[in-house]
Amino acid sequence: MAQSAPPTALERVVVTANRTPQPLATVLADLTVIDRDEIERTGVAGVADLLARHPGIEITRNGGLGNSTSVFIRGGETRHTAVYVDGVRLDSQSTGGAVWEQIPLDQIERIEILRGPAAAIYGSDAIAGVVQLFTKRGQGPARPTASLTVGSYNTVQGQVGVSGSANALNYALSGVRGRSDGFDATKPGAFGHNPDKDGWKRSSVQGRVGYQINAEHRVDASLLASNLKSSYDGSATTNDENHHTLRTGNVVWQGRWNADSTTRLQVGQTRSTYETQPSFYRTETTLNDYTLLHEQKVGGNVFTGTLERREDKLFNPETAFSAAFGGKRHQDAIGLGWRGDFGDHGLQAHVRRDDDSEFGGKSTGSLAWGWKFLPEWRVTAAAATSFRVPTLYQRFSEYGVASLVPESGRNVELGLRWAAAGGEASLTAWRNKVINLIEFGPPGPCLNAFGCYQNVGRAELEGVTLAGRTDLDGVTLRASLGWHDPRNVDTDKVLRRRAKRLATFGAETVLAGWTVGTEVQAAGLRYENAANTQVLGGFGLVNLYVSTQLNPGMSLEARIDNLGDKSYELARNYATARRNGQVLLRWSL
Repeated sequence: MAQSAPPTALERVVVTANRTPQPLATVLADLTVIDRDEIERTGVAGVADLLARHPGIEITRNGGLGNSTSVFIRGGETRHTAVYVDGVRLDSQSTGGAVWEQIPLDQIERIEILRGPAAAIYGSDAIAGVVQLFTKRGQGPARPTASLTVGSYNTVQGQVGVSGSANALNYALSGVRGRSDGFDATKPGAFGHNPDKDGWKRSSVQGRVGYQINAEHRVDASLLASNLKSSYDGSATTNDENHHTLRTGNVVWQGRWNADSTTRLQVGQTRSTYETQPSFYRTETTLNDYTLLHEQKVGGNVFTGTLERREDKLFNPETAFSAAFGGKRHQDAIGLGWRGDFGDHGLQAHVRRDDDSEFGGKSTGSLAWGWKFLPEWRVTAAAATSFRVPTLYQRFSEYGVASLVPESGRNVELGLRWAAAGGEASLTAWRNKVINLIEFGPPGPCLNAFGCYQNVGRAELEGVTLAGRTDLDGVTLRASLGWHDPRNVDTDKVLRRRAKRLATFGAETVLAGWTVGTEVQAAGLRYENAANTQVLGGFGLVNLYVSTQLNPGMSLEARIDNLGDKSYELARNYATARRNGQVLLRWSL
């Protein structure tokens, strides 16, 4: 729905804040939009790396690109972010949360990041935020594209695609294939360290087609498929590999009964698999989503009603160490929403009731208010509740505990925003209390002698983020500072792998036909373990990127990451890339 009409430069339209199209200028939530121009201009290699350029977000990775990656929004767990591709939920019923390394950035056209709980709109999982990714939608005459990337670690990647529209039909199709030798994923002395290069290979395809039946009715369908193989260090004597597959698809019908009334029906499925070799382990997650959403405008008010069903299925085949395991469950939900503008004031409210086949009913709600007290200034306040049900693996595997209960959150936040033609700035403060936090703990509650999943206590995610962007004498500047305190209340310890201080800075300008940009990412010290005895040092990275138009339809882009050749850790005993670069040649008709 966000892409049913391209937003103008003066009025960008988003859908994540309320699940229906809304001008970005009226959104009461803390929301960021990343468009394809930014993705191409900066040349970032992965979805998680792109998100980490923005306020309040940090990542960890067990080695290089293609290995296990976590995204923390406002200090929440990676499973506390609900992730969608073209409106289809991504999730793992094994680890919980999206498997970020499976998502191919080259197939993504646009990203919307919503910070803060949104369970009253999206249901389970949205404790810390929501990330929506949209693939390309064709428009205009047929437009073929191609690109070739070469870079450090013998990285090579090619992309081809075509998109366009003809009469009532629009289409987009693209394919990507790439590989990299990578670098040694672990440091000497680490468990299972193998002094080899741990590279990756990926192939992915994306397709999207839409048909405008008549002025009132439209159907769309999309497909994303990705295969990823990446090496990791699990043994000092073997070449260990991860095998990932991701398949998402959906069909959407939208009917506009009149200027004020729209109905949308969506059916989608996600299938995600993860397998290791030669030490065999495999997990398969299948999610089915059925969503019926109606939007009704009455004067200056917008009402929404949602009926939704989600079906989760997990299957783990037998291994040398454990028997085969499988399970399934479903959630049925009904949600109501309202938003309205009253002069300089804006209000929105949502309530939702989820009925889980294992845990019964769970009610959530949210309320937000905004006041534009000066033409360029607005203050906002919001409160919301949220939850996440345990994964099937956390309850029924050999490490599982059937009596686990859902994690639940309560959030309050305040925001102050300034926006003008030359820039924007924001100050946001929040406190999100999460109870029944699920962690992997000592043995006892389950049969396994290694350890068990447990509801261990309470977490409090507090923070303040200051962010801004401005244009100064032809230079675009952006910066953010974050003061976070993601803490286990029961132990008074900082949650593992999360920094209490985050900062970003970027500057971009045009010189002699070249777009030239630099960015800085900095994070304070973090702790590898829950006891806060293993310290991960703070770090600061400087990256550079340039691009230019060689001729109509042909552009050149280049990027250098970690210009200072900084040695740092995102996870204890796991290596990160030293100074590295890439060059990309892009062609389009």
